Amino acid sequence: MKNGKICVAITQGDINGVGYEIILKLFSEPTMLDLCIPIVYGSPKVATYHRKAMELTTNFVTIQKAEEAVDGRLNLVDCIVDEVKIDFGQPTEESGKCALKALERAMEDYKAGLFDVLVTAPINKSAIQCESFKFPGHTEYIQERVGENQEALMILMNDVMRVALVTTHLPIRDVASAITQEAVMRKARIFYETLRRDFSVTKPRIAVLALNPHAGDDGLLGGEEKEVIIPAMQELENEGILCFGPYAADGFFGNKMYEHFDGVLAMYHDQGLAPFKTLAMTEGVNFTAGLPIVRTSPDHGTAYDIAGQGQADEASMRQAIYAAIDIYRNRKNYDEAHANPLKKYYHDRRDDSDKLRLNAVEE
Repeated sequence: MKNGKICVAITQGDINGVGYEIILKLFSEPTMLDLCIPIVYGSPKVATYHRKAMELTTNFVTIQKAEEAVDGRLNLVDCIVDEVKIDFGQPTEESGKCALKALERAMEDYKAGLFDVLVTAPINKSAIQCESFKFPGHTEYIQERVGENQEALMILMNDVMRVALVTTHLPIRDVASAITQEAVMRKARIFYETLRRDFSVTKPRIAVLALNPHAGDDGLLGGEEKEVIIPAMQELENEGILCFGPYAADGFFGNKMYEHFDGVLAMYHDQGLAPFKTLAMTEGVNFTAGLPIVRTSPDHGTAYDIAGQGQADEASMRQAIYAAIDIYRNRKNYDEAHANPLKKYYHDRRDDSDKLRLNAVEE
């Protein structure tokens, strides 16, 4: 933190997409600069090109390192030395390299403790692929860089629901084999802990979606529910984690059952994200849970079809920054509250004197 404000790092994303447009539009609002100290990782030349192309008026200050960030200004760390070509709406090798340079610099600065939270603008997952980035997306890359042997959990969230995924960027043909009892339990545990620590839910209620249509129809349409998901849920309940389901996804979202739960655990990417994005409209946020770093992003992509036209909506980027700040504060408060827990003592009811046995510690 700096001057009592949370430092928010923002990576530029794909320079041929809408990343700079939504960043510049958002920080034209003075209230955003009152809320945090934004530090964009990217290129001042590229930012200026975008600003002129869309006739935006947002000012920024160029800095060489995050320590130089100025309160009350949009700060931009210059990560791109070479001249680059901007081709709105087109994924290119050059745009992928620029996105990766900004991301790598941000990861270095995170390890050095130079900012508090990370918000990533959209990348093109194909264009960014290279020797140093062989990941299906931000989530897996960030887990490898700062995970410290911890596993990431992708959560899509808004004010109405939080949807987590057991599997993320997998081809559909590989999903069923990846849905194991261990995988369901592992992701559910991470979800449960992040609901408590990052969202301040005291006793989370998690809805678990089925893998097959109609929840397998008692094995007629698939056995994963009876053989994998239900046994996993039973084990989780033995651990004190409240799980409900498994629910058929169509009826679950169609009947707005998500309103009754603190989180929804979906089995695969489109099962959870397709209905979420339909219902979330423009204010959804992607949150990478389970890692030391607090990282969020807008729930949309590069939007090449409208890049450079001034039509992009910055609402999801705004919500991503709000969410990152809230999660950071919740996590800090939770960790402080649980740093030095008191021992639990009890009265031994078998003792006729009913005196307090201070030497008896409840496990």
